Amino acid sequence: MSSEEALGSTITDWLFVNSWWLLLPFIMLLVVVAFIVAFVLLLYMISPLISPKPLKLNGAHVVVTGGSSGIGKAIAMECYRQGAFITLVARDEAKLLQAKKEVEKFAINDKQVVLCISVDVSSDYHQVEVKLGPVDMLVNCAGTSISGKFEEVDVDRFKKLMEVNYLGSVYPTRAVITTMKERRMGRIMFVSSQAGQIGLFGYTAYSPSKFALRGLAESLQMEIKPYNIYVTVENKMKPLETKMISETAGVCQPEQVAKIVVRDAVQGNFNSSVGPDGYMLSALTCGMSPVTSITEGLQQIVTMGLFRTIALFYLGSFDSIVRRCMIQREQSKAADKRE
Repeated sequence: MSSEEALGSTITDWLFVNSWWLLLPFIMLLVVVAFIVAFVLLLYMISPLISPKPLKLNGAHVVVTGGSSGIGKAIAMECYRQGAFITLVARDEAKLLQAKKEVEKFAINDKQVVLCISVDVSSDYHQVEVKLGPVDMLVNCAGTSISGKFEEVDVDRFKKLMEVNYLGSVYPTRAVITTMKERRMGRIMFVSSQAGQIGLFGYTAYSPSKFALRGLAESLQMEIKPYNIYVTVENKMKPLETKMISETAGVCQPEQVAKIVVRDAVQGNFNSSVGPDGYMLSALTCGMSPVTSITEGLQQIVTMGLFRTIALFYLGSFDSIVRRCMIQREQSKAADKRE
């Protein structure tokens, strides 16, 4: 073999060996990607085995507090449309009877009925306990809201909001939980608010009552999960402190919200949110809250960093709005004094 051939062979061998080193990072990347894809597919396949069995609404008894109007009535309509028997609970008997007529229009068979119970779910637990009876799904939708600066809100309003928004969900839930455990099945929904996930200007009385619901839901879910009972927290859109802040969140129709939350409750999902803002906020505030499936947990892990970055821009925008409003008020007061 000539020296030129030997040199050419040496160069070829060197290029062959070093080309593998150049390709090694790409090969390792492909292996990692393939492993991740396979792992995610495996989790996706076994997820239905871990998730709760969906509740069949056809023939089920659904109780909706605050069911005479708004989202409560829309949820009742959606459940009735799927074959459920409905009990509407609210204080105003006239509104209840009107809501009953509206819900009955969505019947899918002649066996379905809509019952009405006029009672204040926030004031008398024993009255609530006697009237509800066995329930397959309880929707806690009774609630009220006020906004205003902390020092301008009457002290009695803080107490009233806790009674209506928190105890108004505790009492009905307490009334149905025993029979649900005995039957080893059930769904409990708490209709909360995004103000129960993030504290904002003007909601010092309202937000704590909704934060309390979140704590109740998480604690209760840990207790009743072994009994095949699942809790859902629906964080509906809520107009926030000022018109300027509320413009950052979308407004959804009650019917649209009802379809989403009923689906999530039937599936046994703990978190239920509407729209991209709602999904982002639910992921950001998930903390130690339970997950219904491995897929849901993975989604929260993957998106947390990105959503936190976006949230910081939101918070900066809210702070800027509050500062601008404060400056405008001060300028207005100064102008009034000069006049």
